[in-house]
Amino acid sequence: MESIEVVRRAVAAARRAGGTIGLVPTMGALHDGHLRLIERCRAESDLVVVSIFVNPTQFGPSEDLERYPRTLAEDCARCDAAGAEVIFAPQVATIYPHGTGSTFVEVPGLSDVLEGASRPGHFRGVATVVLKLFAIVGPDRAYFGQKDYQQQVLIRRMVADLHVPVAITTVPTVREPDGLALSSRNRYLNPAQRRAATVLARALERAGQAVVQGERIGNRVRQILRETIESEPLARLDYAEVADAETLAPLDELGPQRPAVALVAAWVGSTRLIDNRLLG
Repeated sequence: MESIEVVRRAVAAARRAGGTIGLVPTMGALHDGHLRLIERCRAESDLVVVSIFVNPTQFGPSEDLERYPRTLAEDCARCDAAGAEVIFAPQVATIYPHGTGSTFVEVPGLSDVLEGASRPGHFRGVATVVLKLFAIVGPDRAYFGQKDYQQQVLIRRMVADLHVPVAITTVPTVREPDGLALSSRNRYLNPAQRRAATVLARALERAGQAVVQGERIGNRVRQILRETIESEPLARLDYAEVADAETLAPLDELGPQRPAVALVAAWVGSTRLIDNRLLG
């Protein structure tokens, strides 16, 4: 459905029946990682709403907005099979009735580092569209994947700062057997690039093992991440960071009272991929 009014009527009917509402925001091109979100939402909610919307405001001028995969019919079939009752697939004008240059949401301190530094304006678009979806659907819970780690940290902050009554659930990253994190952009990779892309997961695994074995110096863990990714000829490193798991501030030293996360981004061919791992 494309209409806000129709979505709200479905939500209102569920609430009158005493039901809880779960929302899974997506940009479509659904894979098994998305289905895991829907399944978790199905287990915890009475009405499952999945949004499918390729949000133009989170793409930079040189990014892949036009070629981003759009597979709506297939996505709807997968949503139905996973137990979603409502599929909200709006037009751009529905979400941005006064144009994409109108009202925005900013989350200073989290929107301009890591992904935000590499993709200026990206998180302004993310925060804005997610808040719009929360306003349209009014969910009790919303579900996001850990693969987009910075995104879910930023949304948690936005919800807390703006007193939005939505509980945020983060679902672990779903991976291929060789470790590659599932992503809609993986379909851009040719076979050689697909093999090379596993270097991100290998880098995170090596960093995680170093921490398990007692490494506590942030720069040494960063060096493991960088050197592993740079050893792959088809990969070009964007960033490799070890940060506080809640604030994303870089860590000089890891400790039991400071939950940490390793985050990496790299280009493989013309495709930019991200991944992360909690440390300790």
